Amino acid sequence: MWSKVFQASHKAWNSPVIAMRFGKTLRASIYEPWKDQYIDYSKLKHLLREDGSPSSGSKDQPWTEADEGTFVEELVNVQLEKVNAFHDEKYRSLRDRVSDCESEIQNIAISEKHEAGGTSQSEPAANGEHQTLSNLLEKLDSITKEISELEKYSRINYTGFLKAAKKHDRRRGSQYRVRPLLQVRLAALPFNSEDYSPMLYQLSAMYSFVRQRLDKDQEKPSVEPENQEKVTKYKSYKFWVHPENLLEVKTYILRRLPVLVYNPQTSKVAEGGQQDPRITSLYFDSPDFSLYSDKVAKISGASSLRLRWFGHLNDNPDILIEKKTTEENGNSEEVRFPIKMKYIQPFISGEYKMEKSLNKLQARQGAESDAFTQLRSSVDDIQSFIKESQLQPMLRANYTRTAFQIPGDDRVRISLDTDVAFLREDSLDQERPCRDPSEWHRTDIDASGMEFPFEGIRRGEISRFPYALLEIKVRDGVKKRTNEWVGDLMSSHLVKDAARFSKFVHGVAQLFEDYVNSFPFWLSELETDIRKDPETAFQEEQEKKAKHAEEEQVVGSYMGSSAGQAFTAAVGSPAAKYIDPKNGPTAGCGSEEIPEKADTDEDEEQLSGKSAWQSRGLQSFLPSFSGSKYSRSRRRESVRLPPGVREPGRLIKDTGPVRVEPKVWLANE
Repeated sequence: MWSKVFQASHKAWNSPVIAMRFGKTLRASIYEPWKDQYIDYSKLKHLLREDGSPSSGSKDQPWTEADEGTFVEELVNVQLEKVNAFHDEKYRSLRDRVSDCESEIQNIAISEKHEAGGTSQSEPAANGEHQTLSNLLEKLDSITKEISELEKYSRINYTGFLKAAKKHDRRRGSQYRVRPLLQVRLAALPFNSEDYSPMLYQLSAMYSFVRQRLDKDQEKPSVEPENQEKVTKYKSYKFWVHPENLLEVKTYILRRLPVLVYNPQTSKVAEGGQQDPRITSLYFDSPDFSLYSDKVAKISGASSLRLRWFGHLNDNPDILIEKKTTEENGNSEEVRFPIKMKYIQPFISGEYKMEKSLNKLQARQGAESDAFTQLRSSVDDIQSFIKESQLQPMLRANYTRTAFQIPGDDRVRISLDTDVAFLREDSLDQERPCRDPSEWHRTDIDASGMEFPFEGIRRGEISRFPYALLEIKVRDGVKKRTNEWVGDLMSSHLVKDAARFSKFVHGVAQLFEDYVNSFPFWLSELETDIRKDPETAFQEEQEKKAKHAEEEQVVGSYMGSSAGQAFTAAVGSPAAKYIDPKNGPTAGCGSEEIPEKADTDEDEEQLSGKSAWQSRGLQSFLPSFSGSKYSRSRRRESVRLPPGVREPGRLIKDTGPVRVEPKVWLANE
């Protein structure tokens, strides 16, 4: 079943995206309940005499100061203030609704605390709580949807203002230029730069709270023993996500899985609102790129080796060394263990065999313990792999990760990587090596704490990926009922399937093309628009399911087993199925030329130990409910003011729009 969050409009895809002018894109992107709150792009074109109407005057007619003043007034003081005021109102409303939901959850948590140790709930009381939680879930879904729509609203209007300014300056730039003024004004307004992450984290925690209580009868998660090295098999699914669909994908996932927040042993991030962590993966290969060639050729059992850490090396982070082997059917097997920075070079050269870690583990658990045996086996395996294949660091992948997983439950693990950059880490060119051959990493990057977009790196040593990378890992043996929603996401128009995509392979193909003789097929797809029509995506998925059911029946017939159930096609596409009867059809943003930075394979396991990933889930509510700063401010008691001081009715920034008189602007110019 398609989720309600897949309400990106079918209207936005009636014409090819590339051929679509911005006026059409804007009309196709309008969210119907807010249709009167968008930039009036047609009016601005009319004032610029770009619409061809007789009332707007001839294009060759002289452009006067009065004309300029009228246009600037409409652009800056009318349209921009209208959009900003509406966004501000909506954002405040969403924060209020989030705070109200937190209050409801607080009441539920307090009620549960009072009932602890008492008699069990009667059946009517239990039914009442279930109904309350169900209603709360509907409210969360509604908030999540509006956050997604508000982000699209901000993006399309921001693009509209830049387009209008570009049109003006192209025709009137010899006398007047409006774009510098507009950019200064836009920079001062929050509607195009609002950070929705704090609200998403709050929603994630509330979803986790509600889901845990509604799904009590579902299968219990398996809690893995701590500090145990083990080999786990997962089915991995990989996708590209266009930046326009990024927030919608995030909100869909967090309704099912909580966002995991990296806490590097510091109390300042425990309050929440922190940035997602930057992750560095350092990949190994031989001088002839044998590991790369095996992966491109899809050889069964192809392996990769990497070092991985969070943040900057200057902060002395925990480092994992990982070997991953991928089977022909896509299943993967991973072996990993932590290693300290000072031991990496001796380990690579074979001089150090993790003796200190092995001795500690032996003293604590014994030489016959599974953990000791597994670690020793992993060390021998990886060191033999390095020696036999003559491996050395070749490629660095750096990205920002948003991770989703229920703590202690590894049945479904999802990662979303954004701001992905690939950098050469080799020393193949002896005259101009990227990395000092005596070092295991690039000191020019790590010593200076260089970050994305890595502007100090020489051209040809870096490649920036234009999309986000989504990876979904499902543990072997997980029941189909558990991950039904995962299938809905994977078959939606929000993601593009990239089943064999590998950061390692892509980085090598982009940066070492003179050293390799084969390339992955997906390179050509980087030149195409990966966005999909929701209707087309829906029909393709229906055809795929029908074909799969037909094949199962055929296989069942000649194998003598009972045939599977016949496929029953769904009625209607998601674009038509989820139309709000009150507000009419919704619209997504299929805009062309939206000027925004391109934003989240084979790496998902979180670092072990107390300094690794922590869920914000129920910790926000039990035993003491705190919530966000905004929620706390709404719950606190009124402050007693000193004599002669009164509380202002509204903030200065809310007293009305800032007006820029044309003569003031012209004088500044």
